[in-house]
Amino acid sequence: MLDAIRWDSDLIRRYDLAGPRYTSYPTAVQFHGQVGTFDLFHALRDSRKALRPLSLYVHVPFCANICYYCACNKVITKDRGRALPYLQRLEQEIQLIACHLDPAQKVEQLHFGGGTPTFLSHDELRQLMAHLRKHFNLLDDDSGDYGIEIDPREADWSTMGLLRELGFNRVSIGLQDLDPAVQRAVNRLQSLEETRAVIDAARTLQFRSINIDLIYGLPKQTPENFARTVEEVISLQPDRLSVFNYAHLPERFMPQRRINGSELPAPAQKLEMLERTIEQLTAAGYRYIGMDHFALPDDELAIAQEEETLQRNFQGYTTHGHCDLIGLGVSAISQIGDLYCQNSSDLNEYQNTLAAAQLATSRGLVCNADDRLRRAVIQQLICNFSLEFAEIEQQFNIDFQGYFGALWPQLQGMANDGLIELDRERIEVLPAGRLLVRSVCMVFDAYLEQQNRQRFSRVI
Repeated sequence: MLDAIRWDSDLIRRYDLAGPRYTSYPTAVQFHGQVGTFDLFHALRDSRKALRPLSLYVHVPFCANICYYCACNKVITKDRGRALPYLQRLEQEIQLIACHLDPAQKVEQLHFGGGTPTFLSHDELRQLMAHLRKHFNLLDDDSGDYGIEIDPREADWSTMGLLRELGFNRVSIGLQDLDPAVQRAVNRLQSLEETRAVIDAARTLQFRSINIDLIYGLPKQTPENFARTVEEVISLQPDRLSVFNYAHLPERFMPQRRINGSELPAPAQKLEMLERTIEQLTAAGYRYIGMDHFALPDDELAIAQEEETLQRNFQGYTTHGHCDLIGLGVSAISQIGDLYCQNSSDLNEYQNTLAAAQLATSRGLVCNADDRLRRAVIQQLICNFSLEFAEIEQQFNIDFQGYFGALWPQLQGMANDGLIELDRERIEVLPAGRLLVRSVCMVFDAYLEQQNRQRFSRVI
């Protein structure tokens, strides 16, 4: 289970395809407009009846500055006053959702994402958290996983102290790259000292976990200068690292049109960056969790993977996949039982709908029996790198080989290539296949042939 991943350039060249990241199955590409508020209320009622624990995601879309690589749903503005009408509608949404749930349903996980959540003033953050506590059963003993995304340029010691006081115990810090030339090329100037100050504050204030985000494949990056960034980041000793592959899709994301395509590293350079990063992080004691994520061996994600209890949802890898996920704010996605639903991604539409005392649900889907089965298969592969057929057969009352017979030639091809080990009882993703686990999951995706692959980033 915990073998080191093995770098195989030939396999990577052959299987480095464009495909989903599987934060859900079916993926958000399958969402449609026939799902609305009625479906959400029905799912909330089922959640209330079952008294399922909750995970809350709160989207704060505002940023003071634009980062050219960013593909998030965001609003760029220097006007801090723009947050006020948004927060009024967000508080309205919180109230409308919470009245359909039971106060006994504990919020095990909370995450503020963006945008830049610390765009909000201290008073606004206090008021928003007070409103959440009023309407949801937030834990007050520091036992929950309550995280927030931090831009070190928007946070200082007093901000970190406030966040800890409000109940946050995890921080995720956007860094991306430390080289000044790269930072200028993507319009994100951020010094190592700024980042270190936030991390020192988090440690002093006893935040439980620190995550740092890096991106490889940005303009002006080279294997040499990115290796220096990784070396500096290792010295900061974050508990977790996310090392994302930059997907240049300027036709979909307008800010990326400001990136000079001629300054992007060649595919071979990107592969070298990833290979070096894996070597550096492995030598420093980090474990590869999967899908760009690394963690120290005593981190909850690493322990959960070892115990085969790791899960994956719209929050990424998690130990709270058993919770119903409630998404709050513009573009936020919920996963409640078999329902996926997403709020409008347009800020004005989101605010106007709530101003009319209606929820802003705009699209989604309800999983059918085949979706549930394939979701379980993909979840096992992407989290544990293994799949026991007997477990799936028992859970879904099927014969695995019979149900997926049409896929067997593809799986056997992957086995012949050394990505997986395949027999009549199980699939094991081998060390050489773990970087390519998305490609293995794609075999089980019933929707993939109908989709435009250009919508997705490449596996590596």
